[in-house]
Amino acid sequence: MGMQQVAEFVSSQTVRVRTDIPPGHVRTPYYLRGKTGVIERTLGPFPNPEDLAYGVPAQPLQLLRVRFAMQEVWGHAAERPNDTIEAEIYAHWLETVT
Repeated sequence: MGMQQVAEFVSSQTVRVRTDIPPGHVRTPYYLRGKTGVIERTLGPFPNPEDLAYGVPAQPLQLLRVRFAMQEVWGHAAERPNDTIEAEIYAHWLETVT
């Protein structure tokens, strides 16, 4: 993902997971890419595990817990569309939804 400007996010903000498919070690689940969710809470800054995997200095990035509706993730295949799933996702994988 490289060095890029990363937005600051806050609880209750609607976000979308980026659809990038970079090579190498990636910590964001593929099935959540392109999906829209709501930030449940911020967890603070942590070293970027995508950099740590290659032994390079890891800049701290904001880690967030994002809540997704099962219907958003699985569409009509969701057995319980009103249930939710939460995932911890680094800020550089998220974009704001307006």
